[in-house]
Amino acid sequence: MQDALVVRRETHISAPRAAVFALLTDPEKILRWMGTEAQLEAQPGGLYLVNVTGARFARGSFREVVPVHRLSYSFGWDGSEEVPPGSSLVEIDLMEQPPDGTLLRLTHMGLPNAGQCASHAEGWAHYLGRLAEVAAGRNPGPDPRRGPAKQT
Repeated sequence: MQDALVVRRETHISAPRAAVFALLTDPEKILRWMGTEAQLEAQPGGLYLVNVTGARFARGSFREVVPVHRLSYSFGWDGSEEVPPGSSLVEIDLMEQPPDGTLLRLTHMGLPNAGQCASHAEGWAHYLGRLAEVAAGRNPGPDPRRGPAKQT
């Protein structure tokens, strides 16, 4: 797999790993920072389904779930030919950063081309920023990506 087609992001979050993990795996908590509806079954083989913008569903299945440490799930978009459901892989590692913080390291691999990598890198930067705000107890405000059917 070409390294150029891998999205990597690291974000410091001012919250303990358990709080960050809950924001990534609890279907009600994920909506505080991403999406309009979610079905998450955080166990190997469980469903990952998030309506990210109100018009686009990200779909896949959990591959690995190690509470407060690591998640991996297949990922893709309903109705997409370039990145269909389950066609790529997202891995998230959570590392303790004393005194009460977390380093989130995200790797998204299996994307088909540089354009999709750039688009997903931009999306992850946007949503991980919102996650960090929520985890720190702040309101990130309305999601500018949410709205009527928006195609990318």
